[in-house]
Amino acid sequence: MNTIDPAATAWLLASTALVLLMTPGLAIFYGGMVRTTGVLNMIMMSFIAIPLVTIAWLLFGYTLAFSGEGNAGLIGDLSHLAMLGVDPTTVHGSVPELLFATFQLTFAIITAALVSGAIADRARFSAWMVFVPIWTIVVYSVVAHWVWSPGGWLFKLGALDYAGGLVVEIVSGASALALALVLGPRIGFKKEAMRPHNLPFVLLGVGLLWFGWFGFNAGSALAANGTAAAIFLNTLVAGCLGMLGWLTVERIRDGRPTTFGAASGVVAGLVAITPSCGTVNTLGAVLVGLAAGVVCSFAIGFKFRFGYDDSLDVVGVHFVGGVVGVLLIGLLATEVMTGGPRGLFYGGGLTQLGKQLLAAVVVAAYAFAVSYGLAKIIDRLMGFRVSAEDETAGIDFSQHAETAYAEGVHGHSPARRATTFGNQGDEEG
Repeated sequence: MNTIDPAATAWLLASTALVLLMTPGLAIFYGGMVRTTGVLNMIMMSFIAIPLVTIAWLLFGYTLAFSGEGNAGLIGDLSHLAMLGVDPTTVHGSVPELLFATFQLTFAIITAALVSGAIADRARFSAWMVFVPIWTIVVYSVVAHWVWSPGGWLFKLGALDYAGGLVVEIVSGASALALALVLGPRIGFKKEAMRPHNLPFVLLGVGLLWFGWFGFNAGSALAANGTAAAIFLNTLVAGCLGMLGWLTVERIRDGRPTTFGAASGVVAGLVAITPSCGTVNTLGAVLVGLAAGVVCSFAIGFKFRFGYDDSLDVVGVHFVGGVVGVLLIGLLATEVMTGGPRGLFYGGGLTQLGKQLLAAVVVAAYAFAVSYGLAKIIDRLMGFRVSAEDETAGIDFSQHAETAYAEGVHGHSPARRATTFGNQGDEEG
């Protein structure tokens, strides 16, 4: 019978708190990246994911993701519906199952919050509140079962994803692309400069994300041991090299490095090391982080070439960075880290690379298709995008009746804005 390891439990308690902190960190990061008229809405889209995903996860998500060995590895069963049968005495490995479920919940929360970055400045908050819990159940929980549950078909296939390159990064990026296509581009896309309004916010948010990412990756070891220590170092190294890679591209391409590029490079490196942190050695982490920083710095330009408005580069950083990290496992995985599978560069041949490629394609296709269909249904039933008037005037006020800054929007005070909107409402009535 499995028994609880106090050291592993203590580390996982701390890691769970670290991962939960990542969602407020993401809110600040995203809030700094948008214009002054959408700061509060952007922050709220992350914060509201915390209660919405929590309810969906405890009722249906956890049991569908981590229960059951049947169903062809496609979905779990309902044996833990509403956490039935999970109590303080239930053990998962060497930690309490309640703690494991909570740790996994924090992953689901930030994955949902990540998606919001692609639809900044134009989504109805009520529609987002409907989308998040349903998406958590029909997209996130399903893929989590495929990849992380011992009964999942990708798990049985041997596809490796240590901490969420498939489940978190590719899922959020593919879902973000689907929503961006359903809602369409922002007014002024490709015509107006839509620069981050507060770069200190961006850097503060990245700092919190990086801090939390140690729990995200090293906590996934579910133990306080040498593997967790190696993963901790890999996470630090990849974030550093991601920043250096992105800044190098900016220096060569644009003539000067930027603070925004530094923040983006850190995130790119961390995204790519997420799936590979427990499969590559320190040299591998250097290569993963550097590759992600360079590749993602070019990938963010795809939206202008192909015409989709991924507002805050969720596709360019999280999807592309996730793919980079997932595929590099097939090249750089070492036996000492994986306990068996090896990448091409360490004598493993092409087998593992093929498994990684198949997993990335299937997960991306599923997340995109289901997210697109769900967003279309919500858009048809209640409308997913705000009106052109509300988008132009400022989504903070139209969705929350608030503004982030005392001077208001477009030079008007909040009181003046309220009067203006009130008069418009009277005229429309």
